[in-house]
Amino acid sequence: MTRDTGRIFDELLLVSARAGDRRAGERLAARWQPRLLRTARRLLRDEDEAVEAVQNTWAAICRGWFTLQDPARFPAWAFTILHRKCADRIRGSQTDRARHAELTPDAGALARGAPEDGLSIRQAMDGLSDDHRAAAVLFFGEGMTLIEVAEITGVPVGTAKSRIFYARRQMKAALEGEEE
Repeated sequence: MTRDTGRIFDELLLVSARAGDRRAGERLAARWQPRLLRTARRLLRDEDEAVEAVQNTWAAICRGWFTLQDPARFPAWAFTILHRKCADRIRGSQTDRARHAELTPDAGALARGAPEDGLSIRQAMDGLSDDHRAAAVLFFGEGMTLIEVAEITGVPVGTAKSRIFYARRQMKAALEGEEE
């Protein structure tokens, strides 16, 4: 199925689900669950957190799909909801870590790994800030357009473009360090 055909099919499923066709809603969820989960895993870097964020995202999608005026905007709308759910979880995790973390001098070194281990793409992605990682995951991993990335992350197009540029540059530098 081509990208355009897939989007049209998703629109049809959404319209059918909004009209009360439960199977269409289930089919839409089956088509989008893997993409949303993959993105949540990349953003949150924790399987349990990702699964919970996607469940919360689907609950919000099902509650709100009647408010989506243009079914063609479903992908950006769904990823916007997911991005917000993930951001909420990240903020919650940061707050919990700040309250409960024991500060040890070697904790950061253990999380980053030793330099001689080399850097994988995942480690390079993990080295990005949350904002840069979100833009990179959506653009490179999910094939979203620059405009969709901006909409999903709630920033101007120029900011999204800048985040993608700097994410690409930082990842390239990290990966080139692997080959040296």
